[in-house]
Amino acid sequence: MRVLFYCQHVLGMGHLFRALSICRALAGHEVTLVSGGPGGSASLPGHVRLFSLPALSMDAEFSGLQTDGGLELEEVKAQRKERLARLVRDFSPDVFLVELFPFGRKAFSFELLPALEVAHGLSRPPLCASSVRDILVEKSEPSAYEDRVVRLVNQWFGLVLVHADPRVVRLSETFSREADFACPVEYTGYVARKPGGTDKKAVRERFGLLPEDRLVVVSAGGGAVGGALLAAAVDAAPVVNAKQRVYVVVSAGPYLPEKEYAALADRAGPGVLVRRFVRDFPGLVAAADLSVSMGGYNTCMDVLAAGVPALVWPFGRNREQGLRAEKLAAMGALGVLSDEDLAPKRLAQRMLSALEAGAERATVDLSGAERTARLLERYGGDA
Repeated sequence: MRVLFYCQHVLGMGHLFRALSICRALAGHEVTLVSGGPGGSASLPGHVRLFSLPALSMDAEFSGLQTDGGLELEEVKAQRKERLARLVRDFSPDVFLVELFPFGRKAFSFELLPALEVAHGLSRPPLCASSVRDILVEKSEPSAYEDRVVRLVNQWFGLVLVHADPRVVRLSETFSREADFACPVEYTGYVARKPGGTDKKAVRERFGLLPEDRLVVVSAGGGAVGGALLAAAVDAAPVVNAKQRVYVVVSAGPYLPEKEYAALADRAGPGVLVRRFVRDFPGLVAAADLSVSMGGYNTCMDVLAAGVPALVWPFGRNREQGLRAEKLAAMGALGVLSDEDLAPKRLAQRMLSALEAGAERATVDLSGAERTARLLERYGGDA
């Protein structure tokens, strides 16, 4: 089966990492992953080919797209539109999997709608499937937004895949017209990255930890919006260390502004390591005694897969991270930090309490990558 998977990240790396997990689960198939986001890199399995479009990302005000280099925006968009359409024609996939669109990525309609039209015009049209996460961000005009999504899904798509456990949250909680889709809607379970093969002891030895040391991993996804949390954790570390020996590893992320990254590194005292990237991040979380992070999809799933205590500070500009954190907290899977909790002494106390309490294992379906692959085989094998 030939699978063409379009994934466009514009802010963090979560969408890309989730796509890579699904690609790995499609072992035995020929997969082309289309990506056109800023920066970032990841190793690909042998059955996956990367097709890179000229990079586009969100501007600083989150109001529109911007280019990654010297070309004008319209020139980049024209190049991308032509290249994506040509790829669909040349690759002639059995499955055209599109991440988030039309539930999001409206700004990329300029290339996705022509690509979908090309796909439907092939002599053997593929299954066109929309791949959407558990929670959608709120829109300023929800009725018009939902009208548009229903129209586009029913016009172009034969399957909607929701990467969620319906026992935790259903799509209908943030999209009221789920029942109006003419195609099947399948819940895959959450897509969780698997920790690397390194065991907990080896990870701790890598950082030179003693048996009595507690390992705390602090992260903010791509880093574009999590600087306040990272700084708070660095400032809280000495307060925690006054009562319990901890070693804090801070994964700042590729998009944390350089000035903020330098300030973090400067203020990090003994027992605090600040890094842009951390090798095998899921494996590091699995070896930790506590995770302190934003409430993004991938990080929450890393925590659940690892079964470690966790505190999350949800991104407040939209409802996505807050609602996810609320749902998981109600199941006992993690604790939620408020803005007030970022004061160093309060954060230190929350961290100490979480370390003492340990983790509760929440029963959440984390088989989303594998089930996505099986669903694509079922619906797309005869496309």
